[in-house]
Amino acid sequence: MRRIAIAALMAAAFLMGGCSIVKYSFSGTSIQPDVKTVTINFFEYKALKVNPTLSNDLTEAMKDKFRKLTRLEQVEMDGDLELSGAITGYDVRAAAVTANEVAAMNRLTVTASLKFTNKKYPEEDFEKSFSAYSEYDSTNPLDAVEASLCEEIVEKLVEDMFNASVAQW
Repeated sequence: MRRIAIAALMAAAFLMGGCSIVKYSFSGTSIQPDVKTVTINFFEYKALKVNPTLSNDLTEAMKDKFRKLTRLEQVEMDGDLELSGAITGYDVRAAAVTANEVAAMNRLTVTASLKFTNKKYPEEDFEKSFSAYSEYDSTNPLDAVEASLCEEIVEKLVEDMFNASVAQW
């Protein structure tokens, strides 16, 4: 009986010894306890095809995500974490072609770059490109569906960028 108790204690000590101090939350983030602030810079628009509201929509959606799912205080500059980036691609292409070689579905794809800087833990820094798309029936003109497609795409991009930066997926 005593051997089992000792073995259990040793196993627990071994498992605990391998753990680092990382703050986990129900939102799935893994932010170190000494990281207190975040700066989310405006995402510039660098794509050739112009969408005048997309930069602002992406920036505000990212700020909302951090506000809702982290304990970090958002500051204008010099945050412990800093996110900056740009929208680098905005493309429409045929996604499905009919037997008559006509596009049945089109795909709007948005590509964004993200530079993530962790001033307290620089080993977590990265620069990465993210891409998301949404498809629509080609009988609809892009102008008619663009707002709803962009809303869906921004949601996907923000989720991916958030996960890469503070959820470390």
